[in-house]
Amino acid sequence: MNGREDQKDNDLFYTCSLIDYIARQTKNTRVVVVNQLGKTRLQKIYEYADVFHCDNIEKVSDDFINEAQIKMGTFDNVKTCKYAIPSYWDIGKVYKRLIKQVAQEEEKAVIDALIEVYNSFISAKIDDYNSSVYYENPSYIFECYREKAMI
Repeated sequence: MNGREDQKDNDLFYTCSLIDYIARQTKNTRVVVVNQLGKTRLQKIYEYADVFHCDNIEKVSDDFINEAQIKMGTFDNVKTCKYAIPSYWDIGKVYKRLIKQVAQEEEKAVIDALIEVYNSFISAKIDDYNSSVYYENPSYIFECYREKAMI
Protein backbone atom coordinates (compact mmCIF):
# COMPACT_ATOMS: atom_id res chain seq x y z
CA MET A 1 0.00 0.00 0.00
CA ASN A 2 1.46 3.35 -1.08
CA GLY A 3 -0.33 6.36 0.33
CA ARG A 4 -3.76 6.38 1.92
CA GLU A 5 -5.42 3.92 -0.40
CA ASP A 6 -4.63 0.51 -1.80
CA GLN A 7 -3.20 0.76 -5.34
CA LYS A 8 -5.93 -1.46 -6.84
CA ASP A 9 -8.60 0.77 -5.24
CA ASN A 10 -6.96 3.74 -6.91
CA ASP A 11 -6.88 1.82 -10.21
CA LEU A 12 -10.61 1.13 -9.89
CA PHE A 13 -11.21 4.81 -9.12
CA TYR A 14 -9.35 5.82 -12.28
CA THR A 15 -11.22 3.21 -14.36
CA CYS A 16 -14.60 4.47 -13.17
CA SER A 17 -13.60 8.10 -13.66
CA LEU A 18 -12.44 7.36 -17.21
CA ILE A 19 -15.77 5.64 -17.94
CA ASP A 20 -17.57 8.76 -16.77
CA TYR A 21 -15.26 11.00 -18.80
CA ILE A 22 -15.84 8.94 -21.96
CA ALA A 23 -19.60 8.98 -21.35
CA ARG A 24 -19.58 12.79 -21.07
CA GLN A 25 -17.45 13.14 -24.20
CA THR A 26 -19.65 10.84 -26.27
CA LYS A 27 -23.00 11.81 -24.70
CA ASN A 28 -23.79 8.21 -23.77
CA THR A 29 -25.06 6.59 -20.61
CA ARG A 30 -22.37 4.92 -18.54
CA VAL A 31 -23.81 1.47 -19.25
CA VAL A 32 -23.46 2.07 -23.01
CA VAL A 33 -19.80 3.02 -22.55
CA VAL A 34 -19.08 0.02 -20.32
CA ASN A 35 -20.74 -2.41 -22.71
CA GLN A 36 -19.08 -0.88 -25.76
CA LEU A 37 -15.64 -1.01 -24.11
CA GLY A 38 -16.22 -4.65 -23.18
CA LYS A 39 -14.60 -6.77 -20.53
CA THR A 40 -11.18 -7.07 -22.21
CA ARG A 41 -10.69 -3.30 -22.58
CA LEU A 42 -12.06 -2.65 -19.09
CA GLN A 43 -9.58 -5.17 -17.69
CA LYS A 44 -6.78 -3.43 -19.61
CA ILE A 45 -7.78 -0.01 -18.25
CA TYR A 46 -7.93 -1.41 -14.72
CA GLU A 47 -4.63 -3.27 -14.97
CA TYR A 48 -2.73 -0.34 -16.48
CA ALA A 49 -4.55 2.50 -14.73
CA ASP A 50 -1.34 3.70 -13.09
CA VAL A 51 0.21 4.10 -16.55
CA PHE A 52 -2.88 5.67 -18.17
CA HIS A 53 -3.18 8.03 -15.21
CA CYS A 54 0.19 9.55 -16.17
CA ASP A 55 -1.25 10.64 -19.53
CA ASN A 56 -3.83 13.30 -20.30
CA ILE A 57 -7.30 11.83 -19.63
CA GLU A 58 -8.59 13.46 -22.82
CA LYS A 59 -6.03 11.56 -24.91
CA VAL A 60 -6.65 8.27 -23.10
CA SER A 61 -10.38 8.80 -23.57
CA ASP A 62 -10.00 9.54 -27.29
CA ASP A 63 -7.86 6.43 -27.75
CA PHE A 64 -10.47 4.17 -26.15
CA ILE A 65 -13.38 5.90 -27.92
CA ASN A 66 -11.68 5.23 -31.26
CA GLU A 67 -10.55 1.69 -30.41
CA ALA A 68 -14.01 0.66 -29.16
CA GLN A 69 -15.75 2.68 -31.90
CA ILE A 70 -18.03 4.41 -29.42
CA LYS A 71 -20.52 6.53 -31.35
CA MET A 72 -21.96 9.86 -30.26
CA GLY A 73 -25.20 9.55 -28.33
CA THR A 74 -27.77 12.02 -27.07
CA PHE A 75 -27.58 11.50 -23.29
CA ASP A 76 -26.28 14.67 -21.62
CA ASN A 77 -26.74 14.60 -17.87
CA VAL A 78 -24.31 17.50 -17.51
CA LYS A 79 -26.38 19.83 -19.69
CA THR A 80 -29.65 18.87 -18.00
CA CYS A 81 -28.23 19.26 -14.48
CA LYS A 82 -29.94 22.07 -12.58
CA TYR A 83 -27.48 22.11 -9.69
CA ALA A 84 -23.73 21.88 -9.12
CA ILE A 85 -22.30 19.37 -11.59
CA PRO A 86 -20.20 16.64 -10.00
CA SER A 87 -16.85 16.05 -11.68
CA TYR A 88 -16.03 12.80 -13.40
CA TRP A 89 -13.64 12.21 -10.47
CA ASP A 90 -16.56 12.65 -8.03
CA ILE A 91 -18.68 10.12 -9.91
CA GLY A 92 -15.70 7.78 -10.29
CA LYS A 93 -15.39 7.71 -6.50
CA VAL A 94 -19.09 6.83 -6.07
CA TYR A 95 -18.83 3.93 -8.51
CA LYS A 96 -15.48 2.77 -7.08
CA ARG A 97 -16.91 2.45 -3.59
CA LEU A 98 -19.98 0.58 -4.80
CA ILE A 99 -18.07 -1.76 -7.10
CA LYS A 100 -15.49 -2.53 -4.43
CA GLN A 101 -18.24 -3.41 -1.95
CA VAL A 102 -20.12 -5.55 -4.50
CA ALA A 103 -16.91 -7.40 -5.40
CA GLN A 104 -16.14 -8.09 -1.73
CA GLU A 105 -19.67 -8.97 -0.60
CA GLU A 106 -20.47 -11.16 -3.60
CA GLU A 107 -16.92 -12.54 -3.93
CA LYS A 108 -16.59 -11.48 -7.57
CA ALA A 109 -13.70 -10.24 -9.64
CA VAL A 110 -13.60 -6.45 -9.73
CA ILE A 111 -14.28 -6.16 -13.48
CA ASP A 112 -17.21 -8.58 -13.24
CA ALA A 113 -18.64 -6.48 -10.40
CA LEU A 114 -18.02 -3.31 -12.43
CA ILE A 115 -19.95 -4.63 -15.42
CA GLU A 116 -22.76 -5.82 -13.17
CA VAL A 117 -23.06 -2.49 -11.32
CA TYR A 118 -23.10 -0.37 -14.48
CA ASN A 119 -25.73 -2.70 -15.97
CA SER A 120 -27.97 -2.43 -12.91
CA PHE A 121 -30.78 0.02 -12.20
CA ILE A 122 -28.59 1.98 -9.76
CA SER A 123 -26.38 3.29 -12.55
CA ALA A 124 -29.22 5.39 -14.01
CA LYS A 125 -29.97 6.69 -10.52
CA ILE A 126 -26.35 7.69 -9.86
CA ASP A 127 -26.13 9.35 -13.27
CA ASP A 128 -29.19 11.53 -12.61
CA TYR A 129 -27.39 14.60 -11.32
CA ASN A 130 -30.72 16.22 -10.43
CA SER A 131 -31.30 13.54 -7.80
CA SER A 132 -29.44 13.03 -4.56
CA VAL A 133 -28.25 9.47 -5.18
CA TYR A 134 -24.69 10.23 -6.25
CA TYR A 135 -23.90 11.96 -2.98
CA GLU A 136 -25.73 9.55 -0.68
CA ASN A 137 -23.92 7.43 1.89
CA PRO A 138 -22.05 4.55 0.17
CA SER A 139 -23.74 2.01 2.46
CA TYR A 140 -27.17 3.29 1.41
CA ILE A 141 -26.26 3.07 -2.28
CA PHE A 142 -25.04 -0.49 -1.76
CA GLU A 143 -28.22 -1.52 0.06
CA CYS A 144 -30.34 -0.05 -2.75
CA TYR A 145 -28.23 -1.94 -5.26
CA ARG A 146 -28.66 -5.15 -3.28
CA GLU A 147 -32.43 -4.65 -2.93
CA LYS A 148 -32.70 -3.71 -6.63
CA ALA A 149 -34.77 -0.69 -5.62
CA MET A 150 -34.43 2.66 -3.88
CA ILE A 151 -35.23 2.08 -0.22
